[in-house]
Amino acid sequence: MPVSFLPPEAFLHQREFGGIHWEVFNRTTRVVDVVVSLFLLVLTLPLLALSALAVWLWDGRPVFYRQVRLGQFGRPFVLWKLRTMKPDAEVNGPEFAGAEDPRITRVGRILRRFRLDELPQLFNVLVGDMSLVGPRPERPEFVRELAEQIPYYTFRLAVPPGLTGWAQVNMPYARTLEEHRRKLEFDLYFIRERSFSLYLLILLRTVSAAVFGVRG
Repeated sequence: MPVSFLPPEAFLHQREFGGIHWEVFNRTTRVVDVVVSLFLLVLTLPLLALSALAVWLWDGRPVFYRQVRLGQFGRPFVLWKLRTMKPDAEVNGPEFAGAEDPRITRVGRILRRFRLDELPQLFNVLVGDMSLVGPRPERPEFVRELAEQIPYYTFRLAVPPGLTGWAQVNMPYARTLEEHRRKLEFDLYFIRERSFSLYLLILLRTVSAAVFGVRG
């Protein structure tokens, strides 16, 4: 359903999502988040080290990229990624990234294709800043800008942000206002209909995209 047709009461006082009480869902998925993120951190540590080495050898320092994003209820936190853009990528101010963004380095394109640049965010999941699945966390300035132009945009802050999400597996990049509106529709669908089966489906599609190097 287009967000312009969405009634506010669609989310107000909602205690169940996908037939599951939200407290049960949140507690269960938090346990899954901790167990899976810890397992993946151990499993992918050599891959993370090699990826970081590739960034350092070909693109120089800094290897890691940290940025303030908004979490659940608009709480700011520091998100970590492997750097995939040129050091002066935002010399003219913050911009939304695109699939063929010229600011992305050669190594960065490979890391993004297989989602290796996102591996450091497993630490964010482990400490509770994020969940494995949820709307992707955005920068405060982008949230302010989009909230002024898209109805109910801040509703996506009602749940923990995710390492991956329903919007990401269906529509990885968004640069235009219409594309951001479309991604919000996917996010709101996840928030309203989230269930263990949808949570698992998103994880499986994300793993498939990472293994085969396909975004979405």
